[in-house]
Amino acid sequence: MTLSDFQARRTELARRIGPNDIAILPTAPEQQRNRDADFLFRHDSYFYYLSGFTEPQAWLVIKGDGHTTLFCPPKDLEREIWDGIRLGPEAAPGTLGVEAAFSIKEIDAQMPALLDGCDAVWFPFATHKGLETRVDGWLGTLRGRVRYGALTPEIQRDLCGPLDEMRLVKDAHEQATMRRAAQISAGAHIRAMQLSAQMLREGKELREYHLDAELLHEFRRHGSQYPAYGSIVAAGANACVLHYRADAGLVRDGELVLIDAGCELDGYASDITRSFPANGKFSGPQRTLYELVLASQVAAVDATKAGARFTDPHEATVQVLAQGMLDLGLLDKNKVGGLEDVIEKRAYFPFYMHRTGHWLGMDVHDCGAYTEPSELGNKTERKDALTGETLISRPARILRPGMVLTIEPGIYVRPAEGVPEAFHHIGIRIEDDAIVTDTGCELISRGVPVDPGEIEALMRG
Repeated sequence: MTLSDFQARRTELARRIGPNDIAILPTAPEQQRNRDADFLFRHDSYFYYLSGFTEPQAWLVIKGDGHTTLFCPPKDLEREIWDGIRLGPEAAPGTLGVEAAFSIKEIDAQMPALLDGCDAVWFPFATHKGLETRVDGWLGTLRGRVRYGALTPEIQRDLCGPLDEMRLVKDAHEQATMRRAAQISAGAHIRAMQLSAQMLREGKELREYHLDAELLHEFRRHGSQYPAYGSIVAAGANACVLHYRADAGLVRDGELVLIDAGCELDGYASDITRSFPANGKFSGPQRTLYELVLASQVAAVDATKAGARFTDPHEATVQVLAQGMLDLGLLDKNKVGGLEDVIEKRAYFPFYMHRTGHWLGMDVHDCGAYTEPSELGNKTERKDALTGETLISRPARILRPGMVLTIEPGIYVRPAEGVPEAFHHIGIRIEDDAIVTDTGCELISRGVPVDPGEIEALMRG
């Protein structure tokens, strides 16, 4: 990203909030890990999107006329010896392209004057603990000056709304960064697959943390700053726990391994899931379920294109999975009925309980509305078949070129009455990252294969 790119984003936000409004945005707070150490700092995504600035204790203030003020830590030789070089407010305008910069120590003194005369103040609701109280304090100070001619903003608005819409469609630079992140993550998955088969061939004890270590090594080896989220490395029955974390579980010969892991590169996430045989060879039941999930993903990929709805890939997935569950005896036709009955009653839910995708970008579950903004008034009520709750439905988002989402069907079989024993404790998910294009979608994470034969060939190497 160039300086002008961040300036253009701030200009666009100023246009969206209105000429006489003001937007206030802090970066993420530092988080204490234990007695004398902090967690590794990671900037707030909104803040970085508008500034490109990665230091902690910083605030961004954008006026509706485009004027931007940054508050950041001042230069401090003693602290810089311990914590690293700071940019400082003197260098910030030239480096970041902001019009003004002050020490963070001056924010309480400067903010009332910046708020004076504005019609509305925008800040992200429900994302920063204590932010509303901080804004109220500045407004209270300003109200104390009304007898001297001060004008206090009368409206408070959620800054997440306009920023979410801006971030939802990725530009060419963002897409290029996400392709690179997916490429690094794909290599990490390949490395973990191959190590799994190699260690079992050599008769070594293999644990989930061995595979997790391979992922982390490959991420950092190629310049990724962090994992995009806590990696899921789940062997055997652990794969039936959706948010299982890489732990000390034994990886046994003959079991499947599910790895859901992706790196973050230059502020952008990747998100890949692969399920593979620990020893490099699918058993018959494993391959049968795997091919069902893969077929459902193919259907979802085909449904992912500009002009389609966000829900179309999920509905395509459910059609394939539900029919497969009936065909394989996971669902008893005599009890649940035919395909339409299974879908209407969500009888597939014990084996497939999550959606088929989510937005992907600076956050692994990225911001952006899942309903179509132009159709919010078109709502219907329906009773949920499983809970009996009355739910309100609105038309799903229409996909546009440049939107990025995951496509991740799965199947999770726990032992239960009537469930064929051959499928017990098998958990499979296949997840790829997709950029919506004019003609369909680009799968940017296929550097690691999904075809079962290709996976077996890869693991023989």
